[in-house]
Amino acid sequence: MNQFPALITICQRCLFGGAIAALAVGSLLAPASSSSVRIAAREGAETQENKVESLENSPKAVIDEIWQIVNSEFVDREFNHTDWLEKRKELLSRDYSNRKQAYRAIRLALQDLGDPYTRFLEPEEFEMLTSQTSGEFTGIGLRLALDKRTNDLIVVEPIKESPAMKAGIKSGDRILRINGKPTALMSLEDASKELEGEVGSQVNLQISQAEKGIFDVTLTRVEMEVPSVTYNIRQEDKMKVGYIKIDEFSSHAAEQTQKAIEDLGKQRVNGYVLDLRGNPGGLLFASVDIARMWMERGDIVHTVDRLGGDRKFAANGTALTNLPLVVLVDDRSASASEILTGALKENKRATVVGTTTYGKGTVQSVHTLSDGSGLAVTIARYYPPSRTDINHKGIKPDIYLDLTMEQQLRLKNDPSLMGTNADPHYERAIGILKTRSASQQTPSTQPISIR
Repeated sequence: MNQFPALITICQRCLFGGAIAALAVGSLLAPASSSSVRIAAREGAETQENKVESLENSPKAVIDEIWQIVNSEFVDREFNHTDWLEKRKELLSRDYSNRKQAYRAIRLALQDLGDPYTRFLEPEEFEMLTSQTSGEFTGIGLRLALDKRTNDLIVVEPIKESPAMKAGIKSGDRILRINGKPTALMSLEDASKELEGEVGSQVNLQISQAEKGIFDVTLTRVEMEVPSVTYNIRQEDKMKVGYIKIDEFSSHAAEQTQKAIEDLGKQRVNGYVLDLRGNPGGLLFASVDIARMWMERGDIVHTVDRLGGDRKFAANGTALTNLPLVVLVDDRSASASEILTGALKENKRATVVGTTTYGKGTVQSVHTLSDGSGLAVTIARYYPPSRTDINHKGIKPDIYLDLTMEQQLRLKNDPSLMGTNADPHYERAIGILKTRSASQQTPSTQPISIR
């Protein structure tokens, strides 16, 4: 389902080739100093180290940090049939005139591992990733898009309670200038950099708005929590439906999902639609916590590390509701999205509608390196409760419903149509909920608890 919409957005910044975000295990996402990840190398490594120049303040320092982490954590103990010790000798025997040369050598070495998710991130890329997974950022609170037909910089929406929203900036507004610089020739990345800055600093925007015309506004940058979850209530004939969309599994996704379920439960909805379409993943523990909000019992996911250690995550009797649930997925639902989808489907807790998911069955840990760059390294494989290998295969929905190219483009170009009667996946979900709601009019279908 490849698409080429007229709008390119920066609502989310997904690294790893634009396909998925890093899936990290809990505290492993926290920065780790180089000293905390160094381990004894294989036999003979120290002898070789004596033959190379000191790594102090050298581009080779980062190379050696990365070698040590991969040597210690990479899930494949055979390193994809690569002599990893020999690779270290080769990398440290070269001369690097600058860090860019070392970075190129690092990337080439990691390619030999045959794992697209074990990736090196330069400092700017790593900062973007940590900001994304932390669910927090510094700015003025705008989601932007670039209209490819006109090259106009458009406001997709202001983030709730942000400086942009408080200043009256609205969806559909066009940004003409940022700090006096015309946006006509800016890329999304250029515009993003112009909007970035320290907390308390100011940015000036020239806005074109249908109601007010062209006006200038000066906003002060603040630290904000990125909303990963949006939700609302939909009246479908005589049925109230709670619609929840999770964009990514950031560190705040679980608490935001809990709030959504609780708020919708108080309004006495008859069922829920959980939209995971286009969700590239995120934090493992966030997906587990969210699964527990829907499941009273049952396994959620198994992770298996390089030594064969099997760790099981299961429901713990803390479900917020047992009302009927439909999950929407597509071929861009990946990683943590697949963990949640697999758990809900295999435990018969939800009906899954859409197309086969992306198919990423591995877990990464993320490390901060001494120069501010980062490394994501695959440390485990994960399996849904059935222990089926979904890597490169994905999860098949209960009800397969593909969209035509025209339908895909319409939803992409106008995201406000998602979760409405103009959305075929949502329409099918409503049909399912109507059938289940009619057959389950008992007290047990009401929210279990609101905490």
